Formats: sequence, C-alpha cells, structure tokens
Amino acid sequence: MSVITTGTNPKLLWPGLKAIWGNNYEEHDLEWKKIFTVETSDKAREEDQQVTQFGLVPIKSQGGSTSYDTEGQGYNKAYNHLTYSMGFIVSMEERQDNLYEEVARRRTQGLAFSLRQTEEIVHANVLNRGFDSSYSGGDGKELFATDHPTRAGGTQQNELTVAADMSEASLEDLCILIMGAENDRGLKISLMPNQLVVPRQLWYEANRIVNSTLQNDTANNAINVLKATNAFPGGIVMNHYLTDQDAFFITTNAPRGLMHFDRMPATFTEDNDFDTENMKYKVVRRFSAGWTDWRGCYGSPGA
Repeated sequence: MSVITTGTNPKLLWPGLKAIWGNNYEEHDLEWKKIFTVETSDKAREEDQQVTQFGLVPIKSQGGSTSYDTEGQGYNKAYNHLTYSMGFIVSMEERQDNLYEEVARRRTQGLAFSLRQTEEIVHANVLNRGFDSSYSGGDGKELFATDHPTRAGGTQQNELTVAADMSEASLEDLCILIMGAENDRGLKISLMPNQLVVPRQLWYEANRIVNSTLQNDTANNAINVLKATNAFPGGIVMNHYLTDQDAFFITTNAPRGLMHFDRMPATFTEDNDFDTENMKYKVVRRFSAGWTDWRGCYGSPGA
C-alpha cells in the first residue's frame, strides 16, 4: 500500500517554490455523453429485451379467415454494473509539514480527473472493440457487422461490405445503409444519421468533407450533398479516446443504441486511520456501458 509521506515530495516541505506544475492541465469536456444515451439504475443489472413486431398484412380471400400474426421475443442485452474505485493515503507528517495547501486540493481534483479519464476509455472502447468478434452483443455479433441476424430470416448490416477510409463516397454509402434499415420483421423504419464521430486524426478531413460548400476535392461545380441535406444534424463529434486513426462512425436516431446506465455517481469520502494517523481519500463510481440495438451506430474501420 503506497503512502504519500514527507519523502514523496520533499520540495513541498520548504518555502520558496515559484510554482508547482505537471498536475493541473486543462482537460477535455466529457465526450462520451455526447454519443451515449444516459439512464439511471437502481438495480445490480439492467436488461433490454427485444420484442419484434408484426409482419406484412396478407390478402384476405373472399369468405376466408383473417390471418393472425404474433409478437416474438428477440435477443436480450444485459448490463452488469461495475464498480470503479481508487484513492490515496497521506501520512500525518506530510499533511502537517506540507507548506502548499493547493497541493492537497489538487490531489482530490486529480482523483476526479483519473475517474473521468477512466469513464472516457470505458465508453470509447465500445466503439474501439466494435469490429472485434470477441466482444459480441445480444444477437451474438460484434457491434459492427455485415450479417446481423433478424427474425425475418435474413441479415442486415451496419458496416460497409468492403471496408473503406472516410470519404464523401463512404459517408454517403453508410448513410444509404442507414436510410434503408429495416426492423427484425423486414419492414422499413425511419432510421436517419445523426452524428459523425471521428478520432482527432480525421477531424479536419471530416470538416472538409461535410462542411465544404461545393463537392470536396474535385473541380466539378457540384453541391456538397452532405451539407445541403444536413446529413448529420447532430454535427461532427471528435473523440480523443478512439484508438484507430482510420475508423469513423455515424450514430443514428435509434432509441436504444449506445447505452449508459448510471448506478452510483462519483462519491468522494475520506477517513482517518486510528493506529497510523494516515488520512485516506477515495472515490467510488458504479456504471455500465454498451450497446443494445446495433442500428444505433454504423461504422467503418477504414481500408
């Protein structure tokens, strides 16, 4: 067990320091909340259960009976909340002899910073692992696949058939896939693109492609249809925690796509150890993150 003692930062015991640096950088605004649906939970786990709707209405013959259809239970997605916790210990002597009060405040702020970074990575990994079959969802497939099974007997896709780098053409192809989406009985649904989510390496290219007045990287005097049709009403979202510099994603208006369940908000506590006089500080947080309906996000890993 590591303890912050007078020997950990001996310079903090002496007057005359001009500045303390390295522990008070600016940080990004929370980015995962821009693309995940946030709900609270009061249980150890949450489950999303798919219920499929009716199929097409058949022709009734004259004098014949009406055909009857039924709902069907589809796949189940369970969210098991995990507990995240970390703290630090400061000796009595260090607390008494440390001449710089702001250091103690920044230690607690640093704990909060570490927790927020953890949240960002956990949520970004839902996308980072989205093309990896080792991380499957309720339907037995990874988040992004060309063969999500449906009750109608066929498959649907939220990934390009041939992986491609981000371009005007590949974005249009993904949008066309989104607008052609069907429910599990094969009926058309009004699925539309919402946000374009990119790593920092694609930020400028994404803005050139989406926001150019005319068609990007061509001498043709043609409109930029992505901008003209407001293809991404939720805008372009940069996520600094995406690990693949070529991958890009499009969130949609599907109601239960990327999901976050908040079981316990960040809770900071402190306590004093009677025998050692050490002071303990910790933070605890409980949540889960994942995806329920693959229709909530489409993507490409790049070529």
